[in-house]
Amino acid sequence: MATYVIEGSRVTDIPSFYAELDRLVMSEEDWTLGASLDALDDLLYGGIGALVGDDAVVFEWVDSERSSAALGVETTAGWLRAKLDRPDVFAAAPLREKLAALENGTGRTYFELILDVFADHPEVTLVLR
Repeated sequence: MATYVIEGSRVTDIPSFYAELDRLVMSEEDWTLGASLDALDDLLYGGIGALVGDDAVVFEWVDSERSSAALGVETTAGWLRAKLDRPDVFAAAPLREKLAALENGTGRTYFELILDVFADHPEVTLVLR
């Protein structure tokens, strides 16, 4: 079983989270992951990078509390606002609802959304440290 250690101290924002994944599992590839939850989902299906052919994978996320703070409310709000600036690509109403929920304390942070993606892949174990 392959184990990959996500260094939470390297995760300071959304792009750096994907850069950390690239460092771990894409070093042998001539391309990198896009900075999106869909790219993370695709990666965890196992057909990309170092995960090709692995039936079971463990990601150990050290300093996960630091990453949780870095990918918290402020970062998530900025991410949602950036999407609102692209009405040609993203539907505004759902984004406004997510932003309002985030601002009133009931919405999901980007860190929590990442955890949701991992949870959708029972063959992948995520250990938060």
